[in-house]
Amino acid sequence: MKKHTATVSTRSPIVVNVYRGPMVECQHRVNAVVSDASGNILKQWGDIEKPVYLRSAIKLLQALPLIETGAADAFALSDKELSLSCASHTGEPVHVAAVTAWLERMGLTLDALECGAHWPTFPAAAYALAADGKKPTAAHNNCSGKHAGFLATALHLGEDLKGYIHLDHPVQKRLVKILEDFTDLDLTEAPVGIDGCSIPTLGIPLSGAALAIARFANPESLSDERAAACRRLQNAIATEPEMIAGSDRLCTALNRSAKGAVVAKTGAEGVYLAALPNLGLGVAVKNIDGTTRGAEVALGQILQDLGVMTEEMHREIDAFVQPVQKNWNNITVGHMNVQAD
Repeated sequence: MKKHTATVSTRSPIVVNVYRGPMVECQHRVNAVVSDASGNILKQWGDIEKPVYLRSAIKLLQALPLIETGAADAFALSDKELSLSCASHTGEPVHVAAVTAWLERMGLTLDALECGAHWPTFPAAAYALAADGKKPTAAHNNCSGKHAGFLATALHLGEDLKGYIHLDHPVQKRLVKILEDFTDLDLTEAPVGIDGCSIPTLGIPLSGAALAIARFANPESLSDERAAACRRLQNAIATEPEMIAGSDRLCTALNRSAKGAVVAKTGAEGVYLAALPNLGLGVAVKNIDGTTRGAEVALGQILQDLGVMTEEMHREIDAFVQPVQKNWNNITVGHMNVQAD
């Protein structure tokens, strides 16, 4: 395996211009790369070798042990639950109910989740919870489905359920091994931070991230068991896109409209990963300033350039990837566009 190193690319990043009236009011600079499953770089913008915390964008790979260990079958997980295991959901009733029922079926309570609690990120769900005089639980945490998957795997393998969020727990060791397998990197010296949901997040260069998600998209070089797990997750997300994010979210709109041609996942601080199974490619995007909107616009342009955008996809996702800027009075005040070498 290659040693984890960081070099500097000389290519210019994608520039996302934000207009107010006729003038560019601000700009986002986005590093991005398109790779195939052999590691061949088809396109790149900016520094693709600097380590990046991929945050929740890596959940597509973090859910693989749930299937590979046999836990998914042992607990009879549906496509809805498999999609939820990859989710950064909005805390809507459908998500909370699914997580709660999944835990109950395993004989666990919400106390087993070590992700913490926060208010639903979908405003209507948060308002409804507050109007009922209730407070959010760990099930409302956007990562609760992923954590339910971690618990399912540990429970199935007879491992200690306590402390599964720590780097030295078998759950996390499996995830690091998967990241090394998919990126061809030795991550023993990679930067390690703590994610919002309390699990470790490792610094991985965008080139490695794109390779990893390309292998998820085209798993033919992987073992039969792992390839089947990748395809099963792809199908679950395409079948149940509402579970991976929720209302008014690009992840749900893109996965729903792409019908399996794109399997995409966002992460905090302006990260996006997209698997393109029909083309066998992976796309990794990082908005340097950490805002989501710049990453979404850049991803939309890359998908357009790769020829995967259909009319249905445009109808569903243009509000995210070609957004019109409006004020609180619903007056159009500007727009966004992409400038890339």
